[in-house]
Parts: sequence; C-alpha cells; structure tokens
Amino acid sequence: MSQTIITPPDTVRTPPSGVPAQGLLVGPAPHLADASTTRRIMFEVVLAMLPMFVAAVWLFGARAAALTFSTTAGCLAAEAVANRIRGRSQASLTDGSAVVTGVILAFSLPPGLRLYQSFLGGAVAIGLGKMVFGGLGQNLFNPAMVGRAFLMVCFPVALTTWIEPGTLKTIGVDAVTQATPLAAAKFHSGPLPGLRDLFLGNVGGCVGETSALAALLGGLYLVFRRVADWRQPVGMLGAATVFSSVAHWAAPERFAGPLYHLTSGAMLFGAFFIATDYVGAPVTPRGRLVFGIGVGLLVMVIRLFGGYPEGVMYAVLLMNALTPLIERWSLPTPFGGKASG
Repeated sequence: MSQTIITPPDTVRTPPSGVPAQGLLVGPAPHLADASTTRRIMFEVVLAMLPMFVAAVWLFGARAAALTFSTTAGCLAAEAVANRIRGRSQASLTDGSAVVTGVILAFSLPPGLRLYQSFLGGAVAIGLGKMVFGGLGQNLFNPAMVGRAFLMVCFPVALTTWIEPGTLKTIGVDAVTQATPLAAAKFHSGPLPGLRDLFLGNVGGCVGETSALAALLGGLYLVFRRVADWRQPVGMLGAATVFSSVAHWAAPERFAGPLYHLTSGAMLFGAFFIATDYVGAPVTPRGRLVFGIGVGLLVMVIRLFGGYPEGVMYAVLLMNALTPLIERWSLPTPFGGKASG
C-alpha cells in the first residue's frame, strides 16, 4: 500500500539520514484496523440471545425451539437459493448472518404460529429483505422486520394470537390464549400484570420478548463486548421513558407508567438486538443516537395512539428508511474544515 508524506510548503526540509520526515501520513482507507469478522460478530449475537432462548423454552416448551429452527431454516434456504441464482458461492451460509436473522425473527413471533408460516417468514426475510439488495451489508431495511411485516400482512390473526406461558402441550397449537401486557394496557381488557411477571416473562407475548431480564442480560453483554453500540439502546429507551412518563403524568388512568412500557413487549429486545443492526442504522455516532431516539418516539406514538399495541417493527422500518438522511445530517466535519465551493 503506497503512502505519501505531506508537509506544509513553508516547512519542507530534508531530514537527516535515518530520520523519518515529519508531517501527515496519508494513505487509502480504511485507516483503522480491527480483528473482528462477520462470523465472530454473529456468533457473539447468537450467544447473547441464549438467555432469551432458554427463557422461551422454559415458558413455551419445545414449540419455541421448533419455531426458532423453522425460521432459521427458511433464512438459510432462501440464502442458498439466492446464491445459486446469482452464481455465487455458498460461503455466506457460514458467516452467521442468516442464522442471526432467523433467530431474531423467531423471537419476534407468537409461539402459536404454524411452522410453515415461520419458515415462509424466514425465506422472505432473507430473499426480500436482504438478497434483492445485493446481500449482506447492502440492504436498506432490517431483514427480520421485513419478514415479520410480511407475515403480519399475510397472517394477521396468527400474528396477534398469544399463548399463555406454560400451556403449550405439543409442537402443534394446543394452548390457552391470553392478551399481551401491551394489549391489556391499551384496550383495558383486563388487569395489568405486575412488574415482576414482566421482568421474568410470565406473560403472553412473542417467543423471545416476554422476559425483560433475559433481553437485558443479552443486551448488556453485547454492549460490554462492543458488538452493539450503546447509542441506539440509550436513545431508544431514553426517548420511550420520557414520552411514557409525560403521557402517564398527563393521564395516569389511561396510560401505563414508563417501567411498564420498558419491561413489556419488544422494547428491550428491540433496543439491543434490532435497533443496533449494523446495516439498517447510521454509521455516524450522532446519527446512531438520533436513530435510537427516533425509534423510541415512534414506538411510543404507535403504542399509545395507534391501532396496534406494539410498534417496534414499524418504528425500526420507518427509521431504516430515514437512515440515509440521518447520515447526511450527522456527518462529522472533516479534518481541516469543510471544503468551500
């Protein structure tokens, strides 16, 4: 790699023999090196989701594991077919990105969903959410959320039927249904569960989103390992806390408090595992914070004033669409100042 030493014109001098010239060392990007690989990062994400997987199997039985394997299989199958169509090697099947998409999608689905539906969701997540854009790193939207949005359009009843933990008997759907905490709070359809049940996960909801404790443990692991940036979770959770606090203060009989919203639904799971997606979020530090704040605000607007009790999926997809604009607005000033003209 060739490099050039640049010195100011009025200070150019010949250095003594063996002494390097003083100035700026210029070379082509990238200028920062890191030992991280896609495979290692994806392994860390899967490892961080293990507490949620264990909690899901504990709460919903083998059905949770079957759903996770089904969506992951759909993702891997779609990637293999897309690689074959485009004449590419199948090396991307082992980088872990399709597996992560499958697990995240599975965790955002209700445990009573049919396995063929979850497989189809995984295939659409990779095929429509990733491969049509060119593959890993080129997609505009979060692939897992694209898959879930597709399932929501095609199977709305199945996507809004929730299972009471501990009532699933077999791989087939044979369980007792109940309202989710967010539905109970929004439509006043029954008593609200306590914070302890929300924290541990003893409530109805999606496969990997019911236990706030499991999502928090996995999320903090990602942040401390520097796999996930802290800015998106802080921005999202901070904005949601402020918004829900003001709403609860203005109408406590109508809106639940901030702790209820933070520990229910996909709030923590979305903050640490969905909003931190490398591709769909801005690359600039300030842009990532703005992205997280935008997701948090949109989630609360949808939860409190929309027709759907949860809003993480829609909020993330909307902010994905705004990411190019956020990046343009949040670009740092280059060394030496902005170029004139």
